[in-house]
Amino acid sequence: MGRLEGKRIFLTATGQGIGRATALAFAHEGAVVIATDVNAGFLAELKGEAPGVETRVLDARDTDAIFKIAAEIGSVDVLFNGAGFVHHGTALDCTEEDWDFSFDLNVKSMWRTINAFLPAMIANGGGSIVNMASVVSSVKAAPNRFVYAATKAAVIGLTKALAMDFVKQGIRCNCICPGTVQSPSLEERMHAMPGSYDDNRAAFIARQPMGRIAEPDEIAALAVWLASDESAFVTGGAHIIDGAMSL
Repeated sequence: MGRLEGKRIFLTATGQGIGRATALAFAHEGAVVIATDVNAGFLAELKGEAPGVETRVLDARDTDAIFKIAAEIGSVDVLFNGAGFVHHGTALDCTEEDWDFSFDLNVKSMWRTINAFLPAMIANGGGSIVNMASVVSSVKAAPNRFVYAATKAAVIGLTKALAMDFVKQGIRCNCICPGTVQSPSLEERMHAMPGSYDDNRAAFIARQPMGRIAEPDEIAALAVWLASDESAFVTGGAHIIDGAMSL
């Protein structure tokens, strides 16, 4: 404990899955955590498990709300961008509305929070930005992940560009590229896909050479390292944590 002692951290999409596990891991390591999500009920559950965590309802697609909360909070040491959506389908299944929504939530939301928080981070001497990408991106293809993969490839590009532009101002920017991770949204997708739930789950497991799906806490552990001073010489990286899925 204490690896993030004294650091103020702002997070999006902390209601479930990786975001929730990461908020709890940050708090466990001594950080002052400001956790946001669009779902107030999920935030109440998070607050119940970690009373010291500050929670705010926030839509990561609402530019005005993001800039307002950034002005209220002031400078943070770490920004964690976790908001995202997994669209199922090929290019022929993707509508313009699907494309626009996915890029707005998966990519533009990160641009919003970065624009809102980056100036104060620079003025305060620097900080760490951690973006959620995916191994299904420019790293590797997967069936029926057309627009999702396009957005996560964009996140990798965004991360590298930001790291290059602001490295001399003390800003580090990295992204995490998980494989398949256990989460409520994954459960929903497995139930919604054609075929039986058991067959769909077996298919997800089969594409993981380790023979299992990752736990959110495993991804959160990498986020802790990227947020901490232990990774002080690390920036611009797309950090793969996928149980050998991309090999």
